[in-house]
Amino acid sequence: MTQRTIFSLIAACMLQLTHAADYRITDYGAVNDTTKLSTEGVQRAIDACSKAGGGRVTVPTGMYKIGTIVLKSNVNLHLEHGATLYGSTSLADYKGMKSDYLSLRTQTETIQLIYADNVENVVIDGYGTIDGRGKSFKKLSWNDEGITRPHLLRIIRGRDIVVKDITLRNSGCWMQHYLACDRLRIQGIRVKNRNNYNNDALDIDGCHDVVVSGMIADSDDDGITLKSTSPRMCENVTICNCVVSSHCNAVKLGTETNGGFRNINISGITIKPSEDQTSQFFGLPHGISAVSLEIVDGGVLENVNVSNITAEGTESPIFIRLGNRARGYYQGQTITNVGKIRDVHIDNVIVRNAGNTGCSVTGLPGHPVEDIHISNVTVSHKGGAEKISIPTDEKEKDYPEANMWGILPAKGFFVRHARNVTFNNIGIRTEQPDQRPDFITEDVR
Repeated sequence: MTQRTIFSLIAACMLQLTHAADYRITDYGAVNDTTKLSTEGVQRAIDACSKAGGGRVTVPTGMYKIGTIVLKSNVNLHLEHGATLYGSTSLADYKGMKSDYLSLRTQTETIQLIYADNVENVVIDGYGTIDGRGKSFKKLSWNDEGITRPHLLRIIRGRDIVVKDITLRNSGCWMQHYLACDRLRIQGIRVKNRNNYNNDALDIDGCHDVVVSGMIADSDDDGITLKSTSPRMCENVTICNCVVSSHCNAVKLGTETNGGFRNINISGITIKPSEDQTSQFFGLPHGISAVSLEIVDGGVLENVNVSNITAEGTESPIFIRLGNRARGYYQGQTITNVGKIRDVHIDNVIVRNAGNTGCSVTGLPGHPVEDIHISNVTVSHKGGAEKISIPTDEKEKDYPEANMWGILPAKGFFVRHARNVTFNNIGIRTEQPDQRPDFITEDVR
């Protein structure tokens, strides 16, 4: 038998195995009809695939209505061209899920359209769409996200997770929440989340070894967000080559920071206002910040590198904040330590048509931010402000937001309670004369 014949036989066997491992949801009872519920048909396909050891669950071209489905290990959920999974608009079709992983948002049952917990080797891909129809779920209380307004996608303790190429639209709250996951890759997806409150585009929470690339996102709330809602640090994360629109913060580390952030690389991000300004639940039409780096609930933020950012609009482009909100991740927990921010590098940032607020780098008395290096930054805004007094209120316990002090006393950077901060090649341009200096520092060495 020749070597060519052997390779041909191997290829034929692999082709047969691949074909045998496909599970079409229509073969398990799902119907191309949004007046009928296909949750059970989709779940039966997932269960059969998992029971057989794994494979691909395919969603053929068409429109399918579902409630909560639960992904399992070794399952590839694949949406063909023209395939759309629509979330049901009835809360009765969503199943409450409670993980035994302890974090801020897992202590009660939550609802989501697609859910997985303690899984490995899960892929969601294809060129179809998942649409949560989140506008149907009204905000009923201050903290009802995931309670009466479903997440579209939530994966907890996932290992080797890939989300690739698909389009995600219209969640009831956060679009996608990855909690305590390892080896997560998000590539080439498109996100539109601008139909309800808390409409983040992406939340990576206490995850390790993450790569996000080529995402195009348009969200009412924060765009690309790293969080730490448990003691687990968000660590070894690369985010690159994305286009982001947000009414709030385009790229944000925080607000929840119990575990902190380490070894974060963010580069090649284009930030622009949304073309759709028909609704605004939070923030400002042109966005609050381009980059926000925050520690307010304990935790350490260190070894963070942000580079090659271009932004159009945004009120306060760069915001670095060490505060002391001290909120725990479970009820009754007391946070007694102020966190740390150190070893941050921001380089090659161009911002046009910014707001007049200015940028800020601030710590607290006795708790300075340290080793902050900002270079090759150009910020252009209208200007026209008169001299402004330095704010006396430290706002130690306040929610951190780039415009929390209003218009800052510096038209460039206001720096307070900081050690070893360097600025190199910074350009602040205003269309109108502005009486504020480019820099103001207070308690800075």
